Amino acid sequence: MLGDVETRSVSPVFVGRADELAVLTDALTRAAAQEPQALLIGGEAGVGKTRLTEEFLCEADRRGAVVAVGGCVEIGAEGLPFAPFSTALRTLHRLLPDELAAAAAGQEDELARILPELGETPRGPHDEESTARLFELTARMLERLAADRTVVLVLEDLHWADTSTRHLLSYLFRALGSGRLVVVATYRADDVHRRHPLRPLLAELDRLRTVQRIELPRFNRAEVRRQLAGILASQPDEDFLETVFARSDGNAFFVEELVASRSSGCLTGLTESLRDLLLVRVEVLPDAAQRVVRIVAEGGSTVEYALLRAVTRLTEDELIEALRSAVGANILLATTDGDGYRFRHSLVREAVSDDLLPGERARVNRRYAEELEADDTLIRADERVIRLATYWYHANDAVKALPAVLAASVAARRRHAYSEQLRLLERAMDLWEGVPQEIRDALRPADYTDVYPPCGCDPATTPLRYLDLLAEATVSARFGGERERALKLTKTALRLLEDGDDPLRAAWFWTERSRLVAGLARGDGWEELAKAQELVRGLPPSQVHADVLVRAASWGMLHSPGPDNLAAAERAVEYARMIGAEDTELNARITIGTLLTDSGEPERGLAEMYAVKDRAAELGLAMLAGRAHINLTSQLESMGRSREAVELAEQGAALVKKSQLRDSEAWVRGNMAESLYSLGRWDEAAAEARRTQSLSSSAPRASACARLSYLALARGEFTEAAAQLAAARAHFGPHDKQPQHRLPLFRLAIGVAAGEGRIADVRTEVAAAVDYGFPLGHHRYAWPMLLAAASAEADARGLPAAEAGRQEALTVLRDAARTLGTPVPVWVAHAEYVRAELLRAEARDTVADWTAVEAAVRPLERPYLLARARHRLVEALLGSGSDRETAAGLLHEAYATAERLGARRLREDLALLAQRARLPLGPACTGAPPVPDTDPVEALGLTSRERDVLRLVAAGRTNRQIAEELFISPKTASVHVSNILAKLGVAGRGAAAALAHRLRLFGPAAPAPGGPLRSEH
Repeated sequence: MLGDVETRSVSPVFVGRADELAVLTDALTRAAAQEPQALLIGGEAGVGKTRLTEEFLCEADRRGAVVAVGGCVEIGAEGLPFAPFSTALRTLHRLLPDELAAAAAGQEDELARILPELGETPRGPHDEESTARLFELTARMLERLAADRTVVLVLEDLHWADTSTRHLLSYLFRALGSGRLVVVATYRADDVHRRHPLRPLLAELDRLRTVQRIELPRFNRAEVRRQLAGILASQPDEDFLETVFARSDGNAFFVEELVASRSSGCLTGLTESLRDLLLVRVEVLPDAAQRVVRIVAEGGSTVEYALLRAVTRLTEDELIEALRSAVGANILLATTDGDGYRFRHSLVREAVSDDLLPGERARVNRRYAEELEADDTLIRADERVIRLATYWYHANDAVKALPAVLAASVAARRRHAYSEQLRLLERAMDLWEGVPQEIRDALRPADYTDVYPPCGCDPATTPLRYLDLLAEATVSARFGGERERALKLTKTALRLLEDGDDPLRAAWFWTERSRLVAGLARGDGWEELAKAQELVRGLPPSQVHADVLVRAASWGMLHSPGPDNLAAAERAVEYARMIGAEDTELNARITIGTLLTDSGEPERGLAEMYAVKDRAAELGLAMLAGRAHINLTSQLESMGRSREAVELAEQGAALVKKSQLRDSEAWVRGNMAESLYSLGRWDEAAAEARRTQSLSSSAPRASACARLSYLALARGEFTEAAAQLAAARAHFGPHDKQPQHRLPLFRLAIGVAAGEGRIADVRTEVAAAVDYGFPLGHHRYAWPMLLAAASAEADARGLPAAEAGRQEALTVLRDAARTLGTPVPVWVAHAEYVRAELLRAEARDTVADWTAVEAAVRPLERPYLLARARHRLVEALLGSGSDRETAAGLLHEAYATAERLGARRLREDLALLAQRARLPLGPACTGAPPVPDTDPVEALGLTSRERDVLRLVAAGRTNRQIAEELFISPKTASVHVSNILAKLGVAGRGAAAALAHRLRLFGPAAPAPGGPLRSEH
């Protein structure tokens, strides 16, 4: 009879879901055309997600796709890190061994964190980029595997997913760009309550247009009728249909259970409680089978046969007979690999587990734990540690659970599953006080911790402390992206350390807190770092002491440059050498090299950084080698050696990319974008800036926005420049006070304000920048900012709105320029340029001034800067009425550069200059015909009336004043002004006035065609 029930408890006919199945099969078709597909299937428990998925997988198999299924495991709050991915990848490894090996080639050690079959999992490195590296490698491996075959990856029961699995799934859905890959994830919609951890991920994925979400509704009456007909092999009578439909409410699984209960002769099959309905078929099983079912319910989603035999302590014949009864009743199923058993539906497992008595549950878990301790071959090695920790914990045995949970936290860390490591460490801290002191004293930091350095004690003999767990939890929270939680943990630790008997450990926590405060934009981190320095002052050399000094020197280099930072870095090198910490020494030497270049010893500083770069690469310290490339390329650009900086940046990007150091790669590429901009390779600079944005969501992304803003300014795209500036400010946040970030933003704000004709805002930004100051070594940002402001003042000369406060503004700029150094030719040229622009702002500049600027800029490989300087030199030459042939040659060269770069504003200015001087824009030659004399106002498409209105707008008149002067109504004047703004492509009256002034459309400064462009003063 049980066999008959088994064959008829599930309908052989696939009912409904035609539209949903069509969506899935369409995704299969699209994937075959190299379009990766991502789908989510949601619905309440029992609604039919698994059946829909099975039908889809049958179709995928029919089409020749490779199918791999992995399920999330419910074994407690911590979960098995990456469980569904590990299971699915294990299937792919079995089906496509050679192909997967080729796809993982060169990264086997790292990918073993998810698929242990690839090899030994390395102990490190561990940092905030570790998880992102692992995710990127996984995505690329799947892309390569699916390059020439369709691969379907199904992840079931996402509502049980551990945090690392959720993060990896989110990354895959965003990162997959090619390959014949279909990723399908299922979840119980009714389990995802408002505070469920899956809920934010679903909301995030809903915003991705590349992710399709399928929600399965319950069956309607007609669909339940078809389901019953399939199960019963005949049409159901109407009374039974009504009863089943009312009781099941269209839930497919409950329909099956109601039929199975009636078929097996259970008179209570229509009980009021659905939970009782799920239990009733268990209760009619033989006693041995019931016992096995209860044990399986507490073992996890799947229980291996060997483990089940050990825990039940039945003979093999007795166990097989009990399993046959449970499988025959369709309560348990054999797993696809034939190695274990699971419940046909998790709802039954949950009902059985909930029905266990508290003491019974603890006893079953203890039995599982004891058998696993006795025989480590009963389950997979990569699952043993975490499952052992779970069983002991639910056995309510704190003495056994504490070391097991700590061991599981170490395993989670080795897999870069930092969120799971944090949960396990929190569980260990909860258990701590319930474990006798003598048991705790037997635990050793060397076995369970990694982040806090020994500092003079022997980790093999020193007892593990609660503070060790707090330190480990702090770092795992930071690495896992839970900075708020990490900050709370440091607060707890520092409160425990208030008695002052462990200053080194307190200093370590203050250093961690400094990182977190800065990372959360709650401050710059200096207050916390200062406390750490105070705590280590006078103590013997140690790893903590050296780390505090390195961090303090690095902080000072970025925030407050000065000689104290160099002393701190040199002391850090000395301490690191004393304790044999070469990585700390190399880190400090990078800081020393940077400080030396900033303080006037560039060659010595560069030599130091090049030496560190080579040594770090030799030792395989990719993070340090990356930092050396970042600082070297930045300092080379500061010295005007842009071409050398680009070449080194290309090498550095390749190095850190190989190690999947995404943030380091972002910094290197951001620096490369800056140098490419300087060299006039603007399209390449834009590409690198956008690539930087895709690699990072932190400070490198903000710097990339600034780079794109510079490009937009140079191209005359002021709206885009303002948008990128706003994005940079938002990414840096209000607490980022680093000069290397703040000063470029001042310069960009000045450029945007000048482009929009807001000279008052230009002066406000200059005042704020001067008040902020120009620290040692930051002349590289100050000189371009002063040049932008001086040019804005010179362009605004003669504008009524610019007259008030002009002299004071020029004095501010001259005083600021006097404070800046000019250590290398590029900044000598900038100083010369600023001086000439300030003279132009007072109409006192001469041909000699601009000749000196052009001569200083010419050797620098700064094509845009040179074209701008030649523009002014040509103006001066033509204004003096002399040497038109030289002017024509320079004009042609500048125009060609502006055309090549796409510098629209400069190109327009040069074209207008050529037109007014009646000079050719082609190659200069004495016989070239003059440019036809065209009215520039007409060239802008303005009518004669709009010309009159623009002249008055440029003179600073209001609409009412324009109306009175032109004998029109204020409303008509307003309409003319709106039309003028649209034709000029500017945002406001100030920008229109500035444009008219810059193009010299009106007033005495506009000379007759062919004559001097301005009079000498």
